[in-house]
Amino acid sequence: MTSIQYITTHSNRVRKKHKKGRLYTLSIIYIACLGMLGGFTHKVHGELLDVEKDELTFGFIKLTDCAPLVIAKEKLFFEEEGLDVKLEAQANWKILLDRVISGELDGAHMLAGQPIGATIGFGTQAHIITPYSLDYNGNGITVSKELWERMQSNDEALKSPTPKHPITADSLKPEVEARKTKGDTMRMGMVFPVSTHNYEIRYWLAAAGIRPGYYLDIASGAIDTTGTTDADVLLSVTPPPQMPATLEAKTIDGYCVGEPWNQQAVARGIGVPVTTNYDIWKNNPEKVFGVTSQWAKENPNTIIAITKALIRAGMWLDEQDSSGVYKNRHEAARILSRPEYVGADYAVIKNSMTGYFYFQSTDKRPMPDFNVFFNHHASYPWYSDCVWFLTQMRRWGQIPQSKSASWYHETAKKIYRPDIYMAAAKHLMEEDYMKKEQLPAIDEDDTWAGYRPPTNDFIDGNQYDARKPIEYINSFKIGIKEEIQLSKQ
Repeated sequence: MTSIQYITTHSNRVRKKHKKGRLYTLSIIYIACLGMLGGFTHKVHGELLDVEKDELTFGFIKLTDCAPLVIAKEKLFFEEEGLDVKLEAQANWKILLDRVISGELDGAHMLAGQPIGATIGFGTQAHIITPYSLDYNGNGITVSKELWERMQSNDEALKSPTPKHPITADSLKPEVEARKTKGDTMRMGMVFPVSTHNYEIRYWLAAAGIRPGYYLDIASGAIDTTGTTDADVLLSVTPPPQMPATLEAKTIDGYCVGEPWNQQAVARGIGVPVTTNYDIWKNNPEKVFGVTSQWAKENPNTIIAITKALIRAGMWLDEQDSSGVYKNRHEAARILSRPEYVGADYAVIKNSMTGYFYFQSTDKRPMPDFNVFFNHHASYPWYSDCVWFLTQMRRWGQIPQSKSASWYHETAKKIYRPDIYMAAAKHLMEEDYMKKEQLPAIDEDDTWAGYRPPTNDFIDGNQYDARKPIEYINSFKIGIKEEIQLSKQ
């Protein structure tokens, strides 16, 4: 297909889809210019999906892992699906979720735990589904410089300018105990009660024998909405962009947050990232794209078109050259640095986006998988990822009653929608944007189709087998124990 043929075809497809007169004139001119410059090297096959809704508004929080949404817009992937998408930054995760539920937003960049928490009724009740996982990894745990110095005094090995990683919370435990004895319980921040950050910092603390608190008084059965019952460390909610300032004000001693807010602490000289969530759980799910179940039912073609554009964005973000270097991450970092998106300095965003991570000014380490958007099947909505969040919700009392193993599996299948992802992927393969080998090899006849293999890639070496959620919950020394017998799994 020649450039002119492409321009004509694309223009006709857009006109066909936008019957209200919105012909995307500027976009077509832009596409024409690219075509004349030889910018098009791919072919377009087939017709656009007959989307039910073409004007869409999506919410996001100012974090680098909103990148697939931003790139799908900026690289015209949404537009090529006949979608006119507006992205709106939200003040915090609760407002974002509430606006999706109310219909003010069509969908959003969400914490992986938000569709799960809402669907099971922890906090706001609403059935939210996700057809697309936005990324793996991307978080860090940062402590204040003062707390880092005390951790170093408890472990001489940490005084090295490049200490051995992963750094556990073992060196933190003596300080936690000393502070508690004085009646000054340590405080740390996380971004939301059902965030990966909450479960990751809890996991990190508990692996060292530090209790992060429960949302349930086990003895009385009373609910504790703060999640601080029997806590050695008090965890509280702080919006991501406010984390560095809150740390600097000494309101908290540390936090778990996504980028660029760990690197911001290093750049400002106020904190030291001690671990990343890659070291807490290698290739862990982080954010998802979420819509209400009702919205997905009313807009079946639109949700597939959205997923198509997001898959292409993830592929673009993870495209590598022959030496394994990300080809597009510097451009992505510059786009994300704009005030309407993340709004942090390009130099700060690129620290983690381009395959490196600064733990200290003296400790820059290669971390090519710190942000993963498509590789390792990161964008596929695995049932087993959903089950892990459910096990942590039960472990810390957000699910107050015992549940059978079948409940975990059935709940995961209500929320995570690989069927939508695969429908989008099928279209992309037909259009030569995607190859079959880029999809996970899943046998649909397998009882455990959609589950990742068991893994012990956790900071404590504990094995997670999503097929056995009850056994997994009961494997932890710190945490609520499930009452249902293992034989019922």
